[in-house]
Amino acid sequence: MSSSASPQAASGAADEEHLAALGYSGELQRHMGLWSNMALGFTYLSPLVGVYSLFAYSLSVGGPPSIWWLVIVGAGQLLVALVFGEVVSQYPLAGGIYPWTRRLWNRQYAWLVSWVYIWAIIVTVTAVAEYASVFVSALFEIEATPAVTFLTVVVLLVLALAFNYSGTRMLGRIARIGLTAELVGVVALGLFLLIFKREQPFSVFFDPMGAGGDAAYLGTFLTAALAGLFLFYGFEACGDVAEEVADPTRQIPKAMILTILVGGVSGLMSYAGYVLAAPNLQDIVDGKDTDPIPSILEDALGSAGSKVFLCVAVIAFISCVLSLQAAGSRLLYAFARDRMLPGSSWLAKVSDRHAVPTNALLVVCLIPGLIALFVYWRPDSLTKVTSFAVLGIYVAFQAVVLAALRQRLRGWKPAGLWTLGAWGMVVNVAALAYGIFAMILLVRPASEGPFVDRWIVLIGLAIVLGSGALYLALARPDRHSSEVAEGDAIEVAAHLRQIRAEAGVDPA
Repeated sequence: MSSSASPQAASGAADEEHLAALGYSGELQRHMGLWSNMALGFTYLSPLVGVYSLFAYSLSVGGPPSIWWLVIVGAGQLLVALVFGEVVSQYPLAGGIYPWTRRLWNRQYAWLVSWVYIWAIIVTVTAVAEYASVFVSALFEIEATPAVTFLTVVVLLVLALAFNYSGTRMLGRIARIGLTAELVGVVALGLFLLIFKREQPFSVFFDPMGAGGDAAYLGTFLTAALAGLFLFYGFEACGDVAEEVADPTRQIPKAMILTILVGGVSGLMSYAGYVLAAPNLQDIVDGKDTDPIPSILEDALGSAGSKVFLCVAVIAFISCVLSLQAAGSRLLYAFARDRMLPGSSWLAKVSDRHAVPTNALLVVCLIPGLIALFVYWRPDSLTKVTSFAVLGIYVAFQAVVLAALRQRLRGWKPAGLWTLGAWGMVVNVAALAYGIFAMILLVRPASEGPFVDRWIVLIGLAIVLGSGALYLALARPDRHSSEVAEGDAIEVAAHLRQIRAEAGVDPA
């Protein structure tokens, strides 16, 4: 064996030894490095999709100062990512949220949290694919009818399934292409608009421009929080594929942090560029222009430039659906591997050729397709069906943060190769405080409208959480998984330290 290969072989052996210490043998292939892993999280987070989706809404609600929510939420989610980094460094297991909550608390807690999280991912896949139809229709200059939208969703889901089925190496390659497309469509375009097409002064970001009317602006500003809250998640996908990443205990925490930092800066530049390049900014704030970005791009880039942007946007949407499918399938695979679901042996099947959970991928493709079929039948139902998704993801995040804090209070000191050291407790408490604040903002009811529409986010979460709790109480799926470890953070930390001490490995 050549000396250049030795470090890689040693690292691979250490990865498998760590996995074995957690009670698993490797079925998946470690074809992802740092940048592929970060690209997966970044394309899931997708600042291009997030900014475009919420630009007009946030301006009409809170005016240009809404941009500061990208900074506030980005900082809060960075705290969450730091906590996740310590957890995944000790538990680099496929499925992310599920194994983390199981090993930090217990299998019943993990079942409920993961039930919410998988449905949040599934409806997010549907929503992203549905919204992509707007860009596809604009690119090919056709009307976005319900039939065209449904066909677009099916094509995107099947295309993403094909790429995902081709293996982890292909997943990483497409994620990197999506990352490049996002950076071109977000950073490069944002810089171009800021430097060459600026129509507004920078002071506009401190001017509400009449948003909220005569009411105190604080309440108006809080309502505009969705500008950031809908953007900063997806970094957890880096951990969902932990068993397909080389040196995961070091690389995944870095990938999560990079996802937040690069995604945050990209989103901020994009949002600022659109605001400053808008010639009719007051009309957007007043709600008269509900889809201003196409006209901003047409004015700044011309028709040819707008077509190029649409191509970039479609690539970004494909990558986003691909990353969501990958994250959801690994969660189902981890769930099924521990026999926590009906049909677990079928769902846990891994392809011999490509080493991916093929049946779990199929489910994460098929169910969004069925939801899209329902939306085709009832086009006005998309918002109601998908409204709980972001709250569900935040609930799952904070379930991990809460479980980590519980273990710290019991004496847990994370034993991965990436830790926060003495800052761990402070960051954990701050991340939980931020998460509670964010969830309160997400469930705040609309000021007017029918009861169901005002509380639809909380109602959606209650339906999903309630159905999961009922199934857990009646069917007791956790009974089939009683022999798999749970709540063992302190014991595993001690075991990992002992292994390293015997091997003479310095965690630093």
